[in-house]
Formats: sequence, structure tokens, C-alpha cells
Amino acid sequence: MQTITTHEAKTHLSRYLAEVEQGKEFIIARGKFAVALLTPVPKAVLPPRPKVGECLGPVMEIPDSAFAPLSEEELAEWGL
Repeated sequence: MQTITTHEAKTHLSRYLAEVEQGKEFIIARGKFAVALLTPVPKAVLPPRPKVGECLGPVMEIPDSAFAPLSEEELAEWGL
């Protein structure tokens, strides 16, 4: 692990960030004392997005009686 000064970090930040993206780590020192560690952040693993129309939970069963025509009494109750 390479130690760099704060001045080097400010002057060459883009270069150091490119190296960090490749997995390298740096210790940033102020004078003779280490104050920070420049290290890559682990990439987040996101769950795959569902496809359009894909069922996410249990399948809902609709009974055939749900599609049966309403009786004359039921139609009267609805004012139809």
C-alpha cells in the first residue's frame, strides 16, 4: 500500500482515483502521520428487476363464479 501526501492527493486526485478503481489502496498522510485510507467502495449488488407482467407473489386464483352473470335481484340492487 502506497503512502501519499495530502498535496499529492489534491494534485493528482484523478490519477489516484483511476488506480483505486483498479483495486489499489493509498494511505493519505499529513506530514508524517497517516490520516486517511483511499480504498475502493464495493459495488452494490442489486436484485434483478422483474419483467413487465411477471408475478412477484403467489398466483391469485379467480373462481369461475366471479364471471357468472348477475341474477335479476342482484341487478336490481345495483339499479341496473
